[in-house]
Amino acid sequence: MTGDTGTDAVQKRYAYEWYVVLICMLAYIFSFVDRQILALMIEPIKRDLQLSDTQFSLLHGLAFSLFYAFMGIPIALLADRWSRPRIIAIGVAFWSLATAACGLSKSFGQMFLARIGVGVGEAALSPATYSMLSDMFPRHKLGRAVGIYSIGSFIGGGLAFLIGGYVIDLLKSVDSVHVPGVGALRPWQVTFFIVGLPGVLVALLILLTVRDPQRKGLRHDADGGVRKPAAGDVFRFLGHHRGTFCCHYLGFSFYAMILFCLLGWTPAFYMRKFGLSPVQAGYMLGTVVLVANTAGVFCGGWLMDWLARRGHDDAPLRAGVIGAIGMALPAVAFTQVDGLWLSVGLLLPAMFFASFPMPTSTAAMQILPPNQLRAQVSALFLLISNLVGLGLGTTAVALLTDRVFHNPAAVGHSMSLLIGVATLACIGLLAAGCGKYRRSLAREEGERATRAVPVPAAPARAPVGQTL
Repeated sequence: MTGDTGTDAVQKRYAYEWYVVLICMLAYIFSFVDRQILALMIEPIKRDLQLSDTQFSLLHGLAFSLFYAFMGIPIALLADRWSRPRIIAIGVAFWSLATAACGLSKSFGQMFLARIGVGVGEAALSPATYSMLSDMFPRHKLGRAVGIYSIGSFIGGGLAFLIGGYVIDLLKSVDSVHVPGVGALRPWQVTFFIVGLPGVLVALLILLTVRDPQRKGLRHDADGGVRKPAAGDVFRFLGHHRGTFCCHYLGFSFYAMILFCLLGWTPAFYMRKFGLSPVQAGYMLGTVVLVANTAGVFCGGWLMDWLARRGHDDAPLRAGVIGAIGMALPAVAFTQVDGLWLSVGLLLPAMFFASFPMPTSTAAMQILPPNQLRAQVSALFLLISNLVGLGLGTTAVALLTDRVFHNPAAVGHSMSLLIGVATLACIGLLAAGCGKYRRSLAREEGERATRAVPVPAAPARAPVGQTL
């Protein structure tokens, strides 16, 4: 009986741990639907709000990324001290309501404020989730857990295109829709309500079913007590490993620039160069993202775990280098070919390899820091990667198109130029960071072993299936 009870407990714990991964993945799906739905509706939003490409890029990139990045730091500081499931639930509810508020926008300023709200709410999700998962899974399984969670981003990105395309197709013959209590809304405004409001139910599910796990890898004082993080601890830690974090933060930020460039401007590229309608672009790109990006996230996490099992302590960065090399040629070339299906054929491997760093970049930041600093280190990484990747990346394409090429149809040339430069920077920085990461990890593990709190010997225990 004792053995059976122990086995049941292990199975229940295992099932619960993966339930947490899946429910957080569901939240991530909603976050990317709410984040990316804007890209497909570029033309009707530009028309109704009278926007240029640069103004639209500010809505898609800067309004979201600036506050997503900066709000991540105080929220992460809270996540290192308070209940992580509660923080996640509040964030999900907040960004879901802000997405619905995008549907009420009638000017650039109103939409800008609503997108800020989406960014603030989504800032709560990933730092708290990464911190939770690192307390639930050992290092050799962390890449897989983070990878499965990260798959939600591309399921969400794919669904954003598919749902957006479906709603546009459904309402294509309708000039406006009357919503009780709100009034007449354009079809793109209704879409924001459809994708935003269901997220509130996900927030309630997290609040009611997810428990905050026991924190592991905590720093201790000389007397054995848990050391509470002080203001400035995270910056002292980053300074102690500044070479490692410079290569990691900047290398993966250039990687993020490529990914957000692909997600943000590929719909406009296909509509402008090949004459696809928003519905056609939505269905095609939704399928590409669901297949290629989802597979890329899973394979990136698997590759990291495979490298780690074979003794490569720099597995997170090494996997990133492999992905960047595989992405380089197809990502630059898909906008330069003339055939639609040849372009899509190149887009598939570009999206696949562009997704490799989703689990690897974040897993690296959960392995190296002590528990008290994990969420803050992740938030600082998200700050830089989103400012560089989403904020600068999407806006740089628009500026090149508006100010250098002076032609909206040249968006493909802008994308190729940006992707080519960013890929070279990404490969160089991550390759240089591999050795630095190995040395930093060895130093931290040595210090943790020195500071480890002695654990009393456990009492003798009978073999499984027997009683004493």
